This record gives sequence, C-alpha cells and structure tokens, in this order.
Amino acid sequence: MVRIPQRYVTVLLTFVCTCVCYIERVGFSVAYTAAANNDGVGEAIKGHILSTFFYGYAISQVPGGWAAQRFGGRRVLLMSFVLWSITSALTPTGASSSVAGMVIARLCVGVAQGFIFPSIHTVLAQWVPPHERSRSVSLTTSGMYFGAAAGMLWLPSLVAKRGPQAVFRAEALMGAAWAVLWMRFSCDPPRSELPKASALGFGASTAFERAKLLHHPVQIADENGEISSGRLHHDLLGLKKKAVVIKTSSSGIPWKPILISLPVWAIVVNNFTFHYALYVLMNWLPTYFDKCLNVSLHNMGMSKMLPYLVMFIFSNVGGWLADHLITEKIFSVTYTRKVLNTIGFTAAAVALMVMSSLNTTSSAVICSSVALGSCALSRAGFAVNHMDIAPRYAGIVMGVSNTAGTLAGIVGVAATGRILEASQLGPSDPSSWTMVFATPALLSVFSAVFFGVFATGERVFD
Repeated sequence: MVRIPQRYVTVLLTFVCTCVCYIERVGFSVAYTAAANNDGVGEAIKGHILSTFFYGYAISQVPGGWAAQRFGGRRVLLMSFVLWSITSALTPTGASSSVAGMVIARLCVGVAQGFIFPSIHTVLAQWVPPHERSRSVSLTTSGMYFGAAAGMLWLPSLVAKRGPQAVFRAEALMGAAWAVLWMRFSCDPPRSELPKASALGFGASTAFERAKLLHHPVQIADENGEISSGRLHHDLLGLKKKAVVIKTSSSGIPWKPILISLPVWAIVVNNFTFHYALYVLMNWLPTYFDKCLNVSLHNMGMSKMLPYLVMFIFSNVGGWLADHLITEKIFSVTYTRKVLNTIGFTAAAVALMVMSSLNTTSSAVICSSVALGSCALSRAGFAVNHMDIAPRYAGIVMGVSNTAGTLAGIVGVAATGRILEASQLGPSDPSSWTMVFATPALLSVFSAVFFGVFATGERVFD
C-alpha cells in the first residue's frame, strides 16, 4: 500500500480547514439575511451584526500567532475549531429579539477563527519544503473560495427547507468532523521544535544561506516529511527535495523600519482593498440578489456559487503563473508582482463600477465573478510580496497586512449597511448600490497605482 507523505496529508487537511471556515462565514451571512428579512431588521443593524465577526477576528490574530509558536500550531488549530464549532451551534436565531446574543456569538466565533491562519502558517512552515511552499500555500488559501462556493450552493436551500438554525448546526457539525480528522491524521514533525525566525514568515531561505557558510546544525525533512538532525555542508547545496528548519538565535524585530517602509505599505494598502471588496460582496450579495434583483438564492441554482468558484480557480492560476514567469526568467520578480497586481485590481474596478447598472441575475453573477476572480488573481502580486521583501520578517509583515485586511471587513461591511439605509429608495433600487460598489472600485484603482509605484520584488530587510 502506497504511503502518502505526511506533508501532503497536512496540506490537504489545511485546505479542508479553510473550506470549512469560509462555509461558516458565507453560511452566517445567508442564514442571518433570511432571518433579518423575516423580522424586518434595518440595513444598518444588519451591517453591524455582519461586521461583529471581524472585531473578534482582528483582536485575536497576534495572540493566535504567539499561541501557535508557544503551544504548537497543530494544537491551537484544533482548539480554535472546537471553540467556534460550539459557539456556532449555540448561535440564537431571532434576528431582532436576540441582537445581544447574536453579537456575542459572532464576536466569539471571530476570536476563535482568528487563531486559524497563524496556526496554519506555523504548521506548513514545519512540514512543507521551500520549493513547494508557494503552491502549497496557494492551494490552502484557495480553500477559502472553494468553501464560499460550496456554501453559496448548498446553504440557501438548507435555510429555505429547515430555517437559519439548521445552518448553524450544520456548520458546527462540519467543524467537529474536521477536528476529528485533524486529531486522527495530523501530527507534529518528529523530534522537531517550533521554528522561531522562519515559522510564520517562511523565512528559512535567509537562514539557510547563512548556514551553508557557517555549517550550523540543522534539521532536515526528507521527502515524507520526516525530520532528522545533521550539519549542512557544501555537498548539500544541490538539495531539492529537502526542507530545512534551522535553529537561529532570536534577534530584535526592526519595527520602525518595517512600519515606515513604503514597499510594506504597498502590501498593506492592497490587502485592505482586497478584503474590503471580498467581505462586502461576501456579506451583501445575498441582500443584493434578494432585494435589488428580486431573486432568491434558493432559486438561483449553480450560478450563485460561480463568483467563489472563479476565485478558487484564479487564485491557483495566479500562483502558478507567477512562479512560471519568475522561474523561466520571463519577468523579474518586481515586474511579475506589479503586472499581475495591476491586471487584477484594474479588471476588478471595471467590473465593480458596472455592477450597479445591471438588471438581470445572469449579468450580475458574471460581473461579480469577474470582480472576485480578478481580485484573486491580484494575490499573486501583493499577497506573496512579503516573502520577497522580508523573508526573515515575512510573518511580521503578514500580520500587519492581515490586520489591515480585517479592519477592511469591519469598515466595509458596516459602512455598506449605513449607505443602503441612508438611501431614499433603499436596497431595492439599483442606484442605491452605486456607492456600495464604487467604493471598492475606487480603492482598487488607488491600490493598483500605489503598488505600481512603491512595491518591489527585491529584498528590503535582511
């Protein structure tokens, strides 16, 4: 019987992990929209409820990274799933009568899920060799969009047949099922310690290069992910199927240079814009289809999952395309990042500007698919760039930019509710959505220009 290398098992499980997480996020917006419409909840209150998740998510990312480093990503990831699954099962269904309970539940789910991605990065840094990390991380994160597509396909029918509470319970069961799989099939690398400098930022390459000269002790993972100790000598320079985790002494983090660096801010600005567009569409598309286009998600068939399926495809296409352009020396790293980022955000801006003028379901589905798919393509520009400019501190840059992305969810989702409620005609009129879609469109243009001017693919921090 063929034994599957443990690193492949780990990547597959983390892919399923992100799938389940985004089924939960899409599921709540679908279930709560149905409950809020039945109870006559205003758009501003709806926006605040939908954005509550991101408050909890924002405050737990840095503690999540610390906990994953301190206690192990595998254990923290399991704890996160258990906590949010329990909370999801206990989420109240009354949109108007249980506002306080709904806020507390979403806040707790956000806090619990804030531990997930730092834990995933810690686990992948332990198991995945450097030459496989780009596509492994791309596959893992694309699970978000695959999960969103699956949620949009399945959950509206579940709400229609069994009510909102059935969604919360189904999500809790999926979370519990994944936790069982994780306990059964995941494991820590044998005789390994949690990486320090390279764990969250995949910065092993810098330490790897230094160790080649200094012959420092290293731990080498074989093609099955098994780790053994040894010393790195010059005859290992051609190593291609080995992952190296090097013990390095801790050093101070250059916080001030990082925070005032324009290439870092290029990543931060684009991360904010990407998540603003993603979270606004993810949380408000159900309302847009229901109230503006007068079509129920339950009756849309397969088309309602198309935007997220396109994201899943283009996220992986962008990653593979970027690696090909760089590996084959067609473009430089800098030019590759800027070209893909500019194409992605420019196409997204055009699609978003057109959205509010559409009056058919099919055209709205196609346009939202182009917008989200283009945003996913842009991730091959800004989202990988932290590994280019700061391989040793990539985890720090990632944490800063992810915090900005989470703030985009807080601002964008809540602001959309206020924009719709402030409109005289309300969400049933297409013109009310002009500002909703124009805001991320303008942000996309600004971000593309900012990245084109200030981003670089060269190393900025050693």
